[in-house]
Amino acid sequence: MAVERIALVDYGAGNLKSVENALRAAGAGNVLVTSDAEAVRAADRIVLPGVGAFAACMGALSALPGMVDALDEAVRERARPFLGICVGMQLLADAGEEHGRQRGLGWIGGTVRLIEPADPSLKVPHMGWNDVTPAARHPLVAAGEAYYLHSYAFHPADPADLVARTDHGGPITAAVARDTVIGVQFHPEKSQAYGLAFLARFLAWRP
Repeated sequence: MAVERIALVDYGAGNLKSVENALRAAGAGNVLVTSDAEAVRAADRIVLPGVGAFAACMGALSALPGMVDALDEAVRERARPFLGICVGMQLLADAGEEHGRQRGLGWIGGTVRLIEPADPSLKVPHMGWNDVTPAARHPLVAAGEAYYLHSYAFHPADPADLVARTDHGGPITAAVARDTVIGVQFHPEKSQAYGLAFLARFLAWRP
């Protein structure tokens, strides 16, 4: 059986080495860190990390020649399993409101908005370990604790796309999913045993 090709998209907006190391520790045998659209189009699985502001990340992704089209073809037309991490998950939305409204990929309807905790003593960004609470049955989602670092949160338009939540002065989306796409707000690569188990499930996923 051929070793699957995992494309880890390099668009200058993720802690790539940590994600690469975590994928290998979870069992990935062939991880390609790439900014080449053709390599992404040919991959068996795709991971889109992300650290930073929504608008800057979307701009950087769009600036890679052919990348958005390659992602769209691989994931939406050819049904390749896809994982978005942190801002890589937020980019799945229709739009983000950080530093002005910016269009996202539009794969999962919704908007990314500033976290506004009901308890004013809670600080933003939402940073550190917090729960992952399943909101719907999904083969990749398990209850546990993971590491978060973000100031903006995904508000899905369709509640059916919400598969996990956490709480920071009110409910916050921890994971969204549709078809062969899953996005997580937490950082699996920083979430120790929980994160590695999640990545192992992603690598074994046959949606």
